[in-house]
Amino acid sequence: MAHTEATHRSVPSPAGRIHLVEQGAGPLVLLVHGFPESWYSWRRQLPALAAAGYRVAAIDVRGYGRSSKPGAVDAYRMLDLVEDNVAVVHALGERSAVVVGHDVGAAVAANSALARPDVFRAVGLLSVPYAPRGGPRPGEIFAHMGGDEEFYVSYFQQPGRAEAEIEPDVRGWLAGFYAALSADTMPSSDAPDPHFVSRGGQLRDRLPTGPRPGWLGEDDLDVYAGEFERTGLSGALNRYRNMDRDWEDLAGFDGAPITQPSLFAGGSLDASTTWLADAIEAYPRTLPGLVSSHILDGCGHWIQQERPAEVNRLLTDWLAALPA
Repeated sequence: MAHTEATHRSVPSPAGRIHLVEQGAGPLVLLVHGFPESWYSWRRQLPALAAAGYRVAAIDVRGYGRSSKPGAVDAYRMLDLVEDNVAVVHALGERSAVVVGHDVGAAVAANSALARPDVFRAVGLLSVPYAPRGGPRPGEIFAHMGGDEEFYVSYFQQPGRAEAEIEPDVRGWLAGFYAALSADTMPSSDAPDPHFVSRGGQLRDRLPTGPRPGWLGEDDLDVYAGEFERTGLSGALNRYRNMDRDWEDLAGFDGAPITQPSLFAGGSLDASTTWLADAIEAYPRTLPGLVSSHILDGCGHWIQQERPAEVNRLLTDWLAALPA
């Protein structure tokens, strides 16, 4: 198949403009990154999926990179991000797409498939399993996690608080955060958990300060740090600050399954996989269209960057088996 170069462009969305990197031709696959990343987290998947015959678009989610960054915290609700994804598909001249997400991008991908099955014909989830809306408000659940310690999602809630920690040294904070969740650099099981903050402390207090993960080269860190140094972290953190609004907005989907063909892949060393093991066990009910499910042994959270060849194979095999 002929090689095609990746192109950068922006398209209109309800938020303003969404930046994307596009490569290839054929059926559209939309890639949605997580926190704290950008379209760049899919740099190893773009050429592989394009070579397999797909048109691939990796976006900067609203608030990240070169996409628009509304000032209001409540402009980052889940259903707003779903409509951004729909707008990207339509702006690319397509009626439907497969959507694949990682980390919080997996939640955006899942809800895109749930809320707009007319547009998203299949969904792939990396690292974070699908768990239907239900139960108490998320803010109440997270507030009671950790006992005397504060869960990182709760720590992110107050506007400006996490920004004050991160923005004076974006590069160092990112390097530590990536290392904390990577298989080859994460703290030992008997070390303080980096997902929690000591009362009165900061998240960075528990982030590793040693070598970078094997997948994170100096140039890669340059890209990530450069974007967040330019934009700040508020847009990215505002996704977490809408979890209770999302719980209200998605009330009509309480307990709802995603019925489209689906894929899940997670790392065996990723807390998102182990903490949400019950969600994975519930897939026969919550993801009845699941056709490909994998736990990658010895892999951490940044699955498509830690294991690019393996993830590319899983994605291309799954995509090839989807109905036309």
